[in-house]
Amino acid sequence: MTESSVIDRNPTETPSSPVFRRGHNIVAVASGKGGVGKTWFSITLSHALAKMGKRVLLFDGDLGLANVDVQLGLMPRRDLNDVIRGRLGMDKVTQRFEDGGFDIVAGRSGQASLSALPSQRLMLLRDQLLEVADKYDVVIIDLGAGVDRTVRMLSATATRTLLVATDEPTSLTDAYAFIKLGNAAGMSKNIGIVVNQAPSTQEGEKTYKTLLKACENFLRLSPPMIGMIRHDPRVKETIRHQTPLLTRSPNTDAAEDVEKIARVVMREMADSTRATA
Repeated sequence: MTESSVIDRNPTETPSSPVFRRGHNIVAVASGKGGVGKTWFSITLSHALAKMGKRVLLFDGDLGLANVDVQLGLMPRRDLNDVIRGRLGMDKVTQRFEDGGFDIVAGRSGQASLSALPSQRLMLLRDQLLEVADKYDVVIIDLGAGVDRTVRMLSATATRTLLVATDEPTSLTDAYAFIKLGNAAGMSKNIGIVVNQAPSTQEGEKTYKTLLKACENFLRLSPPMIGMIRHDPRVKETIRHQTPLLTRSPNTDAAEDVEKIARVVMREMADSTRATA
């Protein structure tokens, strides 16, 4: 990545965001662009954590383009829209996904207004999420793609943001933009990289090092790699059949890689808890 490729496409610098209260057990999953497997990873990570015996909530924070329920073949009667409109509390829209052993707060697709919530309502939503999070061991937030205000605010509630990227130049460029804006908002220390759809371990390392080099050269940052997920054709099959990978094809490379990342997430969470005790 050259300086022009990572800087020219970036949005202008924004003022630092205010300090938000973070949930000690909240992990956000982000991506600079769509189509990198962010929602699939959020679902599979939630499933892997549940298989470890953890109480897990998957929060579909992709306001306006939510599709966690679509990937799982669910038809929720209540969703995040009911919370945003003030009709129900978040605990009332939480539903159990028995096949995965975790809970879900579904979003609402096709509601463009939800992606441009007033700041006050967005903060109320965040506060409800933090309150509900106390009932779980881990909360996974599936953020929307990009770096808009909603994404940044929800990411600020997490102790770790997992930024999913692939080897595509646009994915790397937009991932860099996400890190740059996170740095401007004082959140860069919480960002870790997950390389998805890696053709091999060596290629995955190469993808990470390309992004790392840009961050070190232009931002003086070194975001760690939390893990990589090897390309696996069975991932597409599970999405097409609306079935979790760890249910349909649990003994695959991609399943093994996500389970490894789940162990890293729990280890980091335990270390963080000990450090603040």
